[in-house]
Amino acid sequence: MIREWNEESLDHRNTLLYAMGISEEDAQRPIIGLVNTWNEMNPGHFPFDKALIAEMKEEIYKEGGLALELPITGICDGICSNTPGDRYTLPTRDLVSSEVETVAELNMLEGMIIMATCDKVVPGMLMGAVRVNIPTVMFTGGYMAAGHRSDGRMITLTHTKQAYAAYVEGSITREEYKDVVRNACPTPGACPFMGTANTMCAMAEVLGFTPHDNASCRSQTPKWHELARQAARQVMHAWREEIRPRDILSQSSFENVVRYMMATGGSTNSKLHIPALARQAHFDITPETFDAISREVPVLSTIYPNHPTYTMEDFEAAGGLGAVIKELAAAGKVDTEAKGMFGTLGEKAARACNKNPDVIHPVSDPIHEQGGLAVLHGNIGTDSAIVKFSAVDPAAWKFSGPAKCYDSQDDAWHAILKDEIVAGDVVIIRYEGPKGSPGMPHMETFMAAVLGKGLGTQIALVSDGRFSGATGGLAIGHVAPEAYEGGNLALIRNGDMVYIDIENRTLTVDVSDEELAARKAAWKPVIKPATGWLQLYRRQCTSAHRGATVYWDQE
Repeated sequence: MIREWNEESLDHRNTLLYAMGISEEDAQRPIIGLVNTWNEMNPGHFPFDKALIAEMKEEIYKEGGLALELPITGICDGICSNTPGDRYTLPTRDLVSSEVETVAELNMLEGMIIMATCDKVVPGMLMGAVRVNIPTVMFTGGYMAAGHRSDGRMITLTHTKQAYAAYVEGSITREEYKDVVRNACPTPGACPFMGTANTMCAMAEVLGFTPHDNASCRSQTPKWHELARQAARQVMHAWREEIRPRDILSQSSFENVVRYMMATGGSTNSKLHIPALARQAHFDITPETFDAISREVPVLSTIYPNHPTYTMEDFEAAGGLGAVIKELAAAGKVDTEAKGMFGTLGEKAARACNKNPDVIHPVSDPIHEQGGLAVLHGNIGTDSAIVKFSAVDPAAWKFSGPAKCYDSQDDAWHAILKDEIVAGDVVIIRYEGPKGSPGMPHMETFMAAVLGKGLGTQIALVSDGRFSGATGGLAIGHVAPEAYEGGNLALIRNGDMVYIDIENRTLTVDVSDEELAARKAAWKPVIKPATGWLQLYRRQCTSAHRGATVYWDQE
């Protein structure tokens, strides 16, 4: 057994198990927690239903264990998009990590299968699992089918926001807009673009926590169900061999994740989640890590929003995550010796096949010479800022314009819908950072309006907030220090000239140091109200430069 029990405590626990029909014999088996995020408010987690749980329980029982289901929070960012509820999504990552830690330690679990799909829940569960450090595997929910409009055009959830802006502008009818809304999400699973959910599911697989192909498998298919059974068998292997999360993790395994993100144009939110997770295992992934790797790992695959029509369906058909790893391994771009619960990364590469080099390019024929995320520096974000340049038209990689400043996304969104923001503007949305909002909500609604109006190369956004992984256009986020903490973003005024140079990785405002100092002396922060958990998060979280987490310091 992994845990040490005294006789009285174990008998006391077992007495309670007997009350639920568990036999005395079965209570002697190692208890494996099926830590489940299933709920009826999240299509990404909806596939983890009772039928799936029964399959996994059966496999674990065959292997000598007793699987018991334990529910925890499983949020969907899209449910609360452009509402006050969005302030809770990033802090929920840390709450979820606390829930995993709590159910594992309180119940003295011998091992776990942690089940999640969506943006903040996958990294949160892994953070908790690393802290607990008992035998753990993960199973993710797979991707949903792509949607299609009545005329056959591919659509996803993010197209609903673009369609709304186009409808308000008058370029499409209300019925055309509603056609997008009705058809964007046809099945359960993760939204089928290279957003945060699929990026985080990939992180789990590259780190070795999930079965081969889990991150690029359509949800609820026979293959997906077989992967669930594999996960069940593997957690028992990990229990027998006492293989724990920290046994498989290393600095290079986390760097492998960053390399994969660069090759696929993964979500900018990975700059928050990978460092926060690595920190739990006592490794350091910094913005400098992202910057260095982005200069040496090219973009090999572009799935929407990095490509206008390719979705996760095309990615899976081309060979999926394994094919990308195979191409990177062939060029010496990843550490193939990195361990995992299901084998090494090199073994993953060996079993993969690139079936479509138009979707997954070889390193010798990259889409972009450098990785899909760029870390920017300058006198606006003196610590760092980030842009997903693989989703930016190269025509906008160098951009300058006068600032238009807003202290909330809502104000900026209404301004662009009323045509108060025009081509050439650099929109500043501030006080939306981890402490300022608090909670660092998505700025995707504003950028979707920009794209819906056809202004994706003509308007730039600079913010201390963050973005959906599906956000396209010239959207620069995670500016640190944030406005709430007196960063220079707070000091920019309407009309100040802002300069963006993605290739040279700079983000500057044409204001002298002396003038910025004078403005700082007169500055007073905008303080947005917060109570309860959000107030606690504001007081304790780190900056976006360091993962925006309450769990940065573990000593």
